Amino acid sequence: MPPRNPNQSRSNSFIPYLAFIIFCAIFVFKVDIIISQTIFAARRNVEIDSSAPTIVIGNGTFHRHFIVSWGESRARILENGELLELSLDKLSGSGFESKKEFIFGKIDMQIKLVPGDSAGTVTTYYLSSEGDHHDEIDFEFLGNSSGNPYTLHTNVFSQGKGEREQQFFLWFDPTQDFHKYTILWNPKCIIFYVDGIPIREFKNLERRGVPFPKDQPMRIYSSLWDAEEWATQGGRVKTNWTLAPFTAGYTNFSAQACIWSYRTKSSACNSNDFKSKRWLKTGLDSRSRAQMKRLQKKHMVYDYCKDKWRFPKGPGRECRFH
Repeated sequence: MPPRNPNQSRSNSFIPYLAFIIFCAIFVFKVDIIISQTIFAARRNVEIDSSAPTIVIGNGTFHRHFIVSWGESRARILENGELLELSLDKLSGSGFESKKEFIFGKIDMQIKLVPGDSAGTVTTYYLSSEGDHHDEIDFEFLGNSSGNPYTLHTNVFSQGKGEREQQFFLWFDPTQDFHKYTILWNPKCIIFYVDGIPIREFKNLERRGVPFPKDQPMRIYSSLWDAEEWATQGGRVKTNWTLAPFTAGYTNFSAQACIWSYRTKSSACNSNDFKSKRWLKTGLDSRSRAQMKRLQKKHMVYDYCKDKWRFPKGPGRECRFH
């Protein structure tokens, strides 16, 4: 019998220990997986149970098209998603925004503004892109003390330049009922409507050297916030916080719009849409423009085109073509 190799014998003696170590490692690994799955399931159940009273999943208009972007519980979606309320207190206001962005659209929203003494508050409804050279189309409602009219403030930004304000006293009480505010934005013009009546037109005058919003996708935004430093009579009338919370309501949203896709870097509207869809090619006819001019003469309280003190060298070039 040949003599044993001592190294081989020593190596064979380690095999049972190695097998035992591998078995233990596999056992611990499986136990760890079982424990992790149990903890995850328990945590998931806790999260579902604890969030069930506050998370509402619905198919209403505001659930489908908007998200509450700030203000936490101060923004509420009610009536199966067909009513959204924003509120403002001394700690914070609130706001929401559309899930999608658009290049051109006709956007309708009915709004009921803060009643009573709303001095210092601003309720907004506008379209805006992002960045330093953003485009923006604004409806802003500047609150007032009881008995005094709301100021409807409008503005248009193109490539980061604004300072195109026109303001109106509303000819009705916007706090007693919902009224429709419309932004029409197409390649020809931007038109602001109140209850279907045009109050302002901003034409595409690029051929005259005036930038026009047409290349940047914009999102719909709305908010209710405190601007007591300037909103009411230049900041002379402050917010009466003993009346807080202040509340505004939004309902009956509708949109005909070209939805923007970041994946394709294009909008959903094609050349046929620009030929066939009226809202993409319409402007004010002579009758509607005359109606707008009459309303402006009666209800407009500020026009940047006529502000020689603010623009001593003259306002924007677009003012020559009103």
